[in-house]
Amino acid sequence: MDKGLQPTGNPKAGTGTASTGHRTPLAERLRPTALDEVIGQQHLLGPGKPLRMAFETARPHSMILWGPPGVGKTTLARLMARGFNAQFLAISAVLGGVKEIREAVQAAESSRALGEETILFVDEVHRFNKSQQDAFLPYVEAGLFTFIGATTENPSFEVNGALLSRATVYVLQPIGAADMRLLLARAQTTLEMAVIDDDARERLVGWADGDARRLLNAVEIVDASAQAQGVDMIGADFIDTALSQNLRRFDKGGDQFYDQISALHKSVRGSNPDAALYWFVRMLDGGADPRYLARRLVRMATEDIGLADPRALRLALDAAETYERLGSPEGELALAEAVVYLAVAPKSNAVYSAYNAVRAFIAKDQSRPVPLHLRNAPTRMMKEMGFGKEYRYAHDEGDAYAAGEVYLPDGMPTVQWYKPAPRGMEIKIAEKLAQLRALDSATVRKKGE
Repeated sequence: MDKGLQPTGNPKAGTGTASTGHRTPLAERLRPTALDEVIGQQHLLGPGKPLRMAFETARPHSMILWGPPGVGKTTLARLMARGFNAQFLAISAVLGGVKEIREAVQAAESSRALGEETILFVDEVHRFNKSQQDAFLPYVEAGLFTFIGATTENPSFEVNGALLSRATVYVLQPIGAADMRLLLARAQTTLEMAVIDDDARERLVGWADGDARRLLNAVEIVDASAQAQGVDMIGADFIDTALSQNLRRFDKGGDQFYDQISALHKSVRGSNPDAALYWFVRMLDGGADPRYLARRLVRMATEDIGLADPRALRLALDAAETYERLGSPEGELALAEAVVYLAVAPKSNAVYSAYNAVRAFIAKDQSRPVPLHLRNAPTRMMKEMGFGKEYRYAHDEGDAYAAGEVYLPDGMPTVQWYKPAPRGMEIKIAEKLAQLRALDSATVRKKGE
């Protein structure tokens, strides 16, 4: 049978601790076999919480488990099969396809003929395309199996609406530090490993970054290294050497990526340089491309600072160019400098708002012709037709301003989309515009006299 479909039979035979061979990964050896053994997710599994109630009432229902790696999605699905005395079938959307879906349907039909229920677990369900996801619908509706999908991506974007409407979405959180310490203690007991001091314990918990599987894999590496070197006391330096580098869990194309860039942008907009630097370095630490961050800084300079401080855009562009010249890690300091400058600069979204307002107006408005006096007249015929007639050359008038001149299409209502913010350079821009509009008003009154 293909790797995409993994039937496990009746889970009452055991899933986690039943396999205790030395070659079995620690994460599998410590996989909970009862609900009370699960670490974390108390917002779903605590007394009176939704998944706890599903277990206690023995009423399975289709669901989507959404959360980062290593937080218990597969474990919960297996426990449900065990708790409901159901056959457990697992499909990996990375390895499987329509063929595996058909095999799962056949296995579920065979179980139904024997009076057994089936839970079908689809890991990384967001990797299936629309037609593959649709293939589950008739069987979910007919009750052939209880569907449980697991995803690290936002189901609102990655799971078909039809399938999503037939399943309850549960959000799983990264495992908290206290729970990670408890899991680490279980791992130490299971492995009978050397003593881990407090600093080393915190280093391991921080390195795992809320991912239980990552923690247990790291513990195995550290334990093997300690045994090989005859170490009986594990400190923080030993952890750093054994694990070589603290690589944070970071999906460059997933929700965490966009959540963190959103946090960076909003910290800059909120004029908090410390928070902005934190998220900037978090993204670098997680593997984000500094060039992408540089492009986002340019966007922040135009969207949130604008003409309140025109230097911000130039500084962001200079930081991007500096990074191109120096690369990492030296060039990252120039980007950090831009992050701080943008955060402390005066803020204005006046140009951004005006631009969007004009786009919305033009999208709904008619195609108004250019007034004759603004048209170019490179030929004699065009001049005879009145193109460019009575156009006033601003440089020939006082203060290089043609007071009262009209530059918008004929018959267009009076507009004032750009409204300078009362901050930074835009204070002076607002004063300048007020003076010019006063001249326009005075000119209009004279014409009307």
